[in-house]
Amino acid sequence: MAMDIAAVEAAGAGAHGIGLDGPPLRSRGWLKVLDNAIGWLVEIPAALLVLAEIGVLLSGVVSRYVFHQPLIWTDELAGILFLWLAMLGSVVAFRRAEHMRMTAIVAMAGPRARAFLETLALVAGLVFVSLVLHPAYEFASEEVFVQTPALELNNAWRAAALPIGFGLMLVIALIRLLETADWKITLAALATGAALAGGLVALQPFLAGLGNVNLLLFFVLGVGMLVFSGVPIAFAFGLSTFAYVTLTTDAPAMVVVGRMDEGMSHLILLAVPLFVFLGLLIEMTGMAKAMVGFLASLLGHVRGGLHFVLVGAMYLVSGISGSKAADMAAVAPVLFPEMKARGAKEGDLVALLAATGAQTETIPPSIVLITIGSVTGVSITALFTGGLLPGLVLAVTLCALVWWRYRHEDLSHVARPSRAVIGRAFLVALPALALPFVIRYAVVEGIATATEVSTIGIVYSVLAGLLIYRCFAWARLYPMLVTTAALSGAILLIIGAATGMAWALTQSGFSQTLAVAMKSLPGGPLGFLLVSAVAFVILGSVLEGIPAVVLFGPLLFPIARSVGVHEVHYAMVVILAMGVGLFAPPFGVGYYAACAISRIHPDAGMRPIVGYMLALLVGLLAIILVPWFSIGFL
Repeated sequence: MAMDIAAVEAAGAGAHGIGLDGPPLRSRGWLKVLDNAIGWLVEIPAALLVLAEIGVLLSGVVSRYVFHQPLIWTDELAGILFLWLAMLGSVVAFRRAEHMRMTAIVAMAGPRARAFLETLALVAGLVFVSLVLHPAYEFASEEVFVQTPALELNNAWRAAALPIGFGLMLVIALIRLLETADWKITLAALATGAALAGGLVALQPFLAGLGNVNLLLFFVLGVGMLVFSGVPIAFAFGLSTFAYVTLTTDAPAMVVVGRMDEGMSHLILLAVPLFVFLGLLIEMTGMAKAMVGFLASLLGHVRGGLHFVLVGAMYLVSGISGSKAADMAAVAPVLFPEMKARGAKEGDLVALLAATGAQTETIPPSIVLITIGSVTGVSITALFTGGLLPGLVLAVTLCALVWWRYRHEDLSHVARPSRAVIGRAFLVALPALALPFVIRYAVVEGIATATEVSTIGIVYSVLAGLLIYRCFAWARLYPMLVTTAALSGAILLIIGAATGMAWALTQSGFSQTLAVAMKSLPGGPLGFLLVSAVAFVILGSVLEGIPAVVLFGPLLFPIARSVGVHEVHYAMVVILAMGVGLFAPPFGVGYYAACAISRIHPDAGMRPIVGYMLALLVGLLAIILVPWFSIGFL
C-alpha cells in the first residue's frame, strides 16, 4: 500500500477542518519545549492505553472461548482504562487541532477574518474546559465514596481522568493563545468571548423567566452560531449545555460533567478505538490492497470497471474498519493512479469516493451503528444484520450511474486478465476477504460481541500481516496507536457532550413536545420517515453523524416505534440520510476528507458529485418505501 500513516492522519484531520491551518503562530522556544513535553506526556500513555485495552479484552476473550472460564474483572478494568483513553485521546486531538468541526464558513472568509475565527474557536475551547474543570474535580471527589464491585478499587481512580484531561486541555489552549502571532486578533477573540459570557450572566434573571424559549436561544441559536463559526462540535455542545443548565435551571454544574461521563462510559463504545485501530491495521498490512487487487482483476477490463471496483472495495473495507477516513485512505491510493491513466477526471474520482463513503455508512461494524445501539438500546446484532442490504441498494444506484457515465469508455488498450491471474489474485486476497465475513457472522450469530470481535479482528490482522502478507511496519505502530487515541477521543468527547445536551432537552420537556409534533405529521409512518430523512440530511451536513445520533436518537427512536416504524428500518434511514449530508458539499465535512485523501481540489468534484448524490437519494427513497431492505433478514 503506497500510503503511509501520515496520510491517514491527514485524512482524519481533513475530516475535521480541511484546508485550515489554524491561527498564525510564532515560535517561542520555551513554549515549544513545554508543548512538546505535554505531547510526549499525553501521547505515550494514550498509545499504551490502546494496547492495554486490546490486551485486557483479548484476555477476556481467550478465557471465555478457550478456557471457558470468564474473567469477571476484565470489563470493569476495561471501563476504567476506557475513560482515561477517551480523555487523553481528547487531549491529543485538541493539541493536534483534530476535533471535529464544521469549517465551510470559515474557509470562505478572508485571511484576517479566518485567523480571528480560528482564534475564537480556540478561546471557546479555553472557556469550556475552564468552566467544567472545577465541576469535574467535584465529580471525581464524589466518586471517592464509590467502590468497584469486582476489583474493589476506589472509583475516583477512574473519574480522575475527567479533571486531569480538562486541565491538560486548558494548558494547551493557553499555550496556543500565547503562540498566536497577532496579539490584536487574540485580544479581540478574548474580548468577544468575555463579552458573550458576561452578557449571558447579566441576562440570567431575564432568561430564567423565558421557559422553553431558552431551548431556542441556547440549543438552536447558540449551537448554530458556535458550529458555523468553526468551534469544535464537542465544545459547541458543551458550552451551550453548560450555559443552559447553570443560567436557566437549578441543577448544579456537576450534572453536566456527570452526563458527559455517562455518555463516554458505555462499554459498547469500547469497540470504537478497536475498530479505528483495525482499520489502520488492514491498510498497513496490505490486506486492503489485496482485496482491491482481486476486485480489479475481476472488473478492471469492463467499461467503468475500476469505478465499480471502487464501490465494491469500499463496501468490503467498510466491513472491517469503523473509520470512514481509514476506509477511503485504504482504497483511493491503490485505484486512483490507474483510473487517472485510463482518462478518468479527478473531479469524478473524488465525487465517487465521497459518494461511496455515504453509501457504506450502514455496513457493519460501522461506528455509527455501534453508537445508535449504545444510545437507543437497539440490538447491535439486529443493526449489523439490517445494515448490509441498504448499503448494497445504494451501491446498485451508484453503479447504475457509473455505467451510464462510462458506457462509451475506450478500453481497447486494457488487457483482460486470464482465469489463472484472477485465481491467483483471489488466493492472495482470500485471507483479507474472509475478515469482514468473520466479523459479521460472529456478531450476527451471537458468538461474540462487537467489542470482542474487534479484538479478534486485530489479532487476525496482525497474524495475517506477519505470516501471510509479510508486511508489518513496526515503525508505524506507535503513530497508529496515537492516531487511534486521537480519533477515538474526538469521537467520544462529542458523544459525552451530546449526551449532556440530550439530557437537558429531555429534562426541559422538549422530548414530549417533539413527540406530539412528530406524531401529528401527515402521511403516517411514511410522512414521519420522509421528514426524518430531510432533517438528518441537514443535521449530517452540519453536526456530523455521531453527534446528531447521540443528540436526537434517544428522542426520535421511541417516536418511531410509537408510529409503527421498525427501529432497525428507522436506523438505516437515519444513518443513510446523515451520510448524504456528511459527504455532500458545500457543508459536508466528509467530502473535504475525501478531497484531502485524494489530493484533489474540492472545486473539481462539485459538479460531478451532484449526480452521485441524486443516485444516493434515489436509493434512500427505495429504502424508505421498502422496509424489507432493512428488516428482511431479521
